[in-house]
Amino acid sequence: MTDDDSLAAAPSYTDAGRARVVMAYEAYELADLARAAVPIGGHELRSDGGVESPGSVLADAAHVLRAARRFFEAAVVFERLGGASWQRVGDVLGTEAATARVRFAMAEACFREQLRSPESVRADTGDGADGADGEMSWWRGHIPADPLETALDLDDWVLRHADGNDDLGTAPVSGGLARQEAPTRRLPPTRRGPDGSADAPPPRTAPRRTPGG
Repeated sequence: MTDDDSLAAAPSYTDAGRARVVMAYEAYELADLARAAVPIGGHELRSDGGVESPGSVLADAAHVLRAARRFFEAAVVFERLGGASWQRVGDVLGTEAATARVRFAMAEACFREQLRSPESVRADTGDGADGADGEMSWWRGHIPADPLETALDLDDWVLRHADGNDDLGTAPVSGGLARQEAPTRRLPPTRRGPDGSADAPPPRTAPRRTPGG
């Protein structure tokens, strides 16, 4: 099954719901990368004041920064698909609406293109499309097509890291997904007689034949 087929077969979630799951995924990746930077390795620091592997911690921090930017971008896209104007985005960020639009319009356009054509995956990892980064880039493109699959995985991740006092329920991510309302079918108005009772539709008549027809 192609991504196009998956999008057609999947429950009709709202575009904002799909964007929210992408944002949740970026938050998960950011949290995991940041958490990995907390422990100090047993051989990371040397007794002479140096470090065992110069540049490695900075490289990890750069990964966290890229993940933070993706999360930030995903948050703006979610707000836009949820109905926020560029003026509102700019107000929240403390900048002009035009500046916010220049900064984030491409991210919004790329996401909307993914909704129309799931195979168009935006390779925005900055490290090429091969290896682990290529796999992550593919996965980001897959999320809008099947947000429930990612949401269920994130349910497990949230519950594993939840504080005992958190009341998150059993589906902290997937439980919030909103499905798109089906369009209501409008019936033609009922014909009523003078006494208010419903009239039957007028009988169909044969078309009149014109002379020489």
